[in-house]
Amino acid sequence: MNRLTRTFSYVLTFALVLLSSLLSFAAFAGSSQQFHLDIPTINEDIEVDGDFNEPAWQNATEVILRYETSPGENTAAPVTTTAKVYASNTSLYFAFTAHDPNPENIRANLRDRDKSWGDDMVGIKLDTFNNARLAYQFFINPYGAQSDSIENELTGQESDAWDGIWYSKGKLTKNGFQVEVQLPLRLFNFDDSNPIQNWGIELIRFYPRNEFHRLSTHQIDRNVSCQLCQLGIASGLAGATQGKDLQLTPSIVANKSQQRDATQTQPWSDDSNVDVGLDLRWGITPTTLLNATLNPDFSQVEADAGQLDVNNTFALFFPEKRAFFLDNKDYFDTQLDLLHTRNISSPDYGLKLTSKTDDHTFAILAANDVQTQFLVPGNLSSDIAVLDQQSQNMATRYRFDASKQLSIGGLVTLKQADDYHNYVASADIKYQPTQQDTFTAQYAHSQTAYPEDLFKQFCGSNDCSPSNSNCDNRNCAINERVLRTNKEGDFNDAMFSLTYEHERRNWYTTTHYESIGKDFRADLGFIDKIDVTKFVAGGGYIWYPENNFLNKITLGGDWDITHSQDNERLEQETEMFIELEGGLQSYIATGIVQRERVGRRHDPSLINIDGNSTMFDQTMGWFYTNFTPISSVKLELDMFLGDDIDFANNRPATVNMINPGIEWKLTESLVLDISYRYQTLDVDHGRLFTANLSDVRLNWQLSLNSFIRLSSVYTRIERDPDLYVYQRPDRLYQDMGNELLYGYKLNPQSVFYLGYSDAFIANDDIDSLTQDEKTYFMKISYAWLL
Repeated sequence: MNRLTRTFSYVLTFALVLLSSLLSFAAFAGSSQQFHLDIPTINEDIEVDGDFNEPAWQNATEVILRYETSPGENTAAPVTTTAKVYASNTSLYFAFTAHDPNPENIRANLRDRDKSWGDDMVGIKLDTFNNARLAYQFFINPYGAQSDSIENELTGQESDAWDGIWYSKGKLTKNGFQVEVQLPLRLFNFDDSNPIQNWGIELIRFYPRNEFHRLSTHQIDRNVSCQLCQLGIASGLAGATQGKDLQLTPSIVANKSQQRDATQTQPWSDDSNVDVGLDLRWGITPTTLLNATLNPDFSQVEADAGQLDVNNTFALFFPEKRAFFLDNKDYFDTQLDLLHTRNISSPDYGLKLTSKTDDHTFAILAANDVQTQFLVPGNLSSDIAVLDQQSQNMATRYRFDASKQLSIGGLVTLKQADDYHNYVASADIKYQPTQQDTFTAQYAHSQTAYPEDLFKQFCGSNDCSPSNSNCDNRNCAINERVLRTNKEGDFNDAMFSLTYEHERRNWYTTTHYESIGKDFRADLGFIDKIDVTKFVAGGGYIWYPENNFLNKITLGGDWDITHSQDNERLEQETEMFIELEGGLQSYIATGIVQRERVGRRHDPSLINIDGNSTMFDQTMGWFYTNFTPISSVKLELDMFLGDDIDFANNRPATVNMINPGIEWKLTESLVLDISYRYQTLDVDHGRLFTANLSDVRLNWQLSLNSFIRLSSVYTRIERDPDLYVYQRPDRLYQDMGNELLYGYKLNPQSVFYLGYSDAFIANDDIDSLTQDEKTYFMKISYAWLL
C-alpha cells in the first residue's frame, strides 16, 4: 500500500467513525437546570478573617454541596458542607463551613501556594464567559493555604502555574473547619457590558480519607466527555465592573556568581550584578489584559526536577515555570505544541496582550532573547541549537468560539535573528457534535532559513567545532542533525493532525493521524520529530465497582505505526494496560508493550532508513503506583524492564529501571520529597552502564507567607568503555546541584528571596566531586495595586 492510499484509508476511517457518532446526537449539559445560583449584590466589603460575623453574611445566598461525584457516582455526600456567596462592587465573597464527624482526621498543613494538594480543601470553579472553554479554579485548605489554576477544555489540561492575587483565611473548629474567601473582580476577564452576569460555576470540597472523595453542588454525568459543559449557572453581579486594574511590580535583583574549570587549579572568576526590573499588569478593559516586563529576573523559579539523559536520542522537555510567560498562557494553546516559551531563554523585555470579546479570543506575545535557541528535530533524533545572536520572538493567536460545541482558531509564530528565521502559521478546529464525541484537527506550515555554518555545531569530529572556521563538509562527521541543518536558503514544509475521540461512561475509543514534513520546523514550539507519519487507534473499557476496595478499573490498549515521509517503517507498537483506583487513595497501572523499532543509521551520512538501519524487536513491561498508607506519607513507584536498543552502539539490549519516591509530611509545616531513579542497560558482553539520579527537596513552611527550601539533585553514571564501539566515554561521571532559598511572599508578586546555589562535577579527569559553580542572590519585588 503506497503512502497516499494509506493516508486516504486513515482519513476515511475518521469520517466513518465521525458519521456514526452524529447519529447519537444529544444536547450538551451545563444549563441552569442542573444547578442555579443567584448571587446577591451587597455593597459591603468585609475583613477576611475566617469568621462569618459580618451582617452581609446574613443576606448571602446559601447552598449545600449535596453530591459526591467521585468515587461515588452522584451519591449523597458523606459529610455536610455549606457555602454562602455574595458580591460587592469590587469582589466576590464565599464562606464555606465544612463539617466533619471526626475532625481529628482532617488533613491540613502549612504550605506554599499550589503545594497543598492532598489536604482537605474547599474550592470554586468559575467560567466567566460560560462558554465551556476556560475556567478559573480556586482551592483553599483549612489553614487558608491557596491553590489556583486554569482549566482548559480545548487541551484537556489544568495549569496551576497561574497565580492571581486573592485572599483567604481558614480555621479549624470543633466540628470541622471553615474558610472565608475574597475574589477581587480585577482577577477575571468578563464582559461588563451585560447588566447581569451569567457565569458557569461549581463549588467543590475534597475530602481525603481512605478514598479521595470529591463533593459538589451538582451532579456530574460520566456519560458526558466535556467537563466545563456541566457547570451550573451563577446569575447576578448586577452592574459588575472590573474597576481599576493596574499593577506595577518593580524589582531589584542582586547576585554574585563564581565559576572555575574543575579540571585545573585555577582561581575562581567572579561576576556580580545588580539589576532593576519592572513588570506591568494592566486590565485595559474587563476583557483585555496587557502584561509587560523589562529586565525580568527568574531567580525565584524552583529548580527543574532531575532527569537522566542516558540512551536517549531526543532532547529532554522542561516545563515553563516563569510567571510572565504563564499568565494567560492558555489563550495561546492549541492541540499541537507550537509555542513552548522555554525557547526564549533570557529576554530583556516582553509584551503580552490577551483579549476576549463575545466569541472572539485574541492574544499576542513579543519578546527578545539575548541568544537564539531552538530545537533541531529529526525522525530518529533531535538536539538543541544555540546561536550567539540576539533574537526576536513573537506569537499571536486568534480563536472563534462559534458555540460550546465548535471552536476555530489560528496561531502564528515568528523567531528570527541576523541570518536565521522561522515562521509558522497554523489553523485548528475543535468540534463536539455530541456529548460523547470530539473531533480536532490542525494544519501548520513553516518557512525557515538557517545560517550557512549551523551544521558545524553537530559535527562529531574534533576537527569540526563551531570555532573552527576551516571546517566544511569534508572533515565533518555527518549525522542526522548535520543533515537536517545543512540547508541553503529558505525551506518550507507542513504538518497536519487529525484526532477523533468517543467517550462514554464505560468505554472510550480514539484514533489519531499526523503527518510532519521533512522540512517542517516549529522553533518557538516543541515539535521534536519531523519526517514522519503516524497512525494510532485505541480504546478501553471502564468498570466502577461498588462496596469494594477498588472503585474504578480501566482495561485498555492501542496500536500505532510510524513511517517516514518516504514510506519507510520506523516503528510499530501494540500496548495493553490495566489501571486500578481504590482505597488508600491508590492508583495502580501496569502494562506490556510489544514494539518493532529501528535503531541508528548504519551510514549516518545518508538520510534513508530502508537498507540503512536495523529493525529491533522489543517486549517491555511497565508498572506504576502511588498511594497514601497514612495521612502524612505518600509513596510512589515507577518501573519498567525488558528489551531495549543500545542506541550508542546500535544493538539489542536489556533495560531495568526503578524509580521510587516518597513525600513525607514530617510535621504540618515540614515536608520531605525524595525521588531516586536507578537504571541499567545490559548488552551481550556485560553491563554497558549503571545510572543513578537522586532528587531530594526539603521545605519548611514557617508561615503561610514564608518558607525555607533546600533542594539537591545528584547524578552518577558508571560505564564500561570497553563495550562501546563508536566512542570511548568516561568510566565515571558525576554531578550535583544544590539550592538553599529563603522566601517571603506577601502575595505571588510581592516577594523577598535570599538564596545560594552551587554545582559540583566529577569524571575520569576529576577524582571526586569538585565545586565549579556557586551563586548568591537576592530579590525584592512589590506589587503596587493601583
